[in-house]
Amino acid sequence: MNKDEQYITRAFDLALNGVGKVSPNPLVGCVIVHNDTIIGEGWHQQYGGPHAEVNAINNVSNKDLLPESTVYVTLEPCSHFGKTPPCADLLVKHNVKKVVIANMDPNPLVGGKGIEKLENAGIEVITGILEEKGLKINKRFFTGLKHKRPYIILKWAQTHDGFVARKNYDSKWISNEHSRKLVHKLRSEEDAIMVGTNTAQYDNPKLNVRSWQGRNPTRVVIDKQLRLPYTQALFDHSQYTICYNLVKDEESELITYVKLEENNFIESLLHNLYERDLRSVIIEGGSLLLNTFIDKGLWDEALVFTSFQTFEEGIEAPTISGLVEVKELAGDKLLVYKNLRNG
Repeated sequence: MNKDEQYITRAFDLALNGVGKVSPNPLVGCVIVHNDTIIGEGWHQQYGGPHAEVNAINNVSNKDLLPESTVYVTLEPCSHFGKTPPCADLLVKHNVKKVVIANMDPNPLVGGKGIEKLENAGIEVITGILEEKGLKINKRFFTGLKHKRPYIILKWAQTHDGFVARKNYDSKWISNEHSRKLVHKLRSEEDAIMVGTNTAQYDNPKLNVRSWQGRNPTRVVIDKQLRLPYTQALFDHSQYTICYNLVKDEESELITYVKLEENNFIESLLHNLYERDLRSVIIEGGSLLLNTFIDKGLWDEALVFTSFQTFEEGIEAPTISGLVEVKELAGDKLLVYKNLRNG
């Protein structure tokens, strides 16, 4: 690993501190180096707050060193006014010597304009350092810009013999406590979490974060004919919930009903989530809904928690291909799948 890769790797580590806090913005980290010594670091900490470059420059105690310093940043500095001023202008203002970037920003508002500003000011710019790693870290951001939908994570727990529930739809508890804690961590990191009508009816899930510190995701339920009663936990007004259906549009402070057409229902739902600035969604079931997404090829990642338990009969788990990793989880196994067609 050369020095550029070393400092960009550090910037990636910093960027990941923003997981679950900056969406719909990308994760960005920044490292400022003078004579092979890091003199400033920062990351985008909160949506609407200062960007990584601003925080890194503010972290530099001696600003006189900046004209002889190299700035390492995971994503092309912005060139437009959004919730904050352009970061490219800030780097030009401080007359930094060099800027090293992992990923170009495909956002049409930026799209090379940040680099153009830097180069026009006489600042040397290098791009494409550990680019593939950057694409993975900002998978939500890049998927949104490319496909105009959220990054889709399928998630389910299954028994060793391949069932997600018993014949009576009971699915508690297939996975162990360690796996369940990891699921709550996942919920805190993603924007939305979705279930279908049957899962909502039989499991009455809260879909919140309990065994981890972090924000609750937006709850999403598909209830085409509005069969679910208001007594469901999903409608308890404890967190924002969207119900997609074929019957009505209605909005209150914490519950929104969105009417869609039957044709292209799932595709329209995903586009609506994207329009609401929700850049990632976990599909938690049930089996019918998961298979719908699999059959349509509308998924990016699948997390399958596999227990040592057996049911012998029940509701069969979905079948999926693209296994890339197996993780041991204190007795359970986590099978990680990737949909390479959506890369």
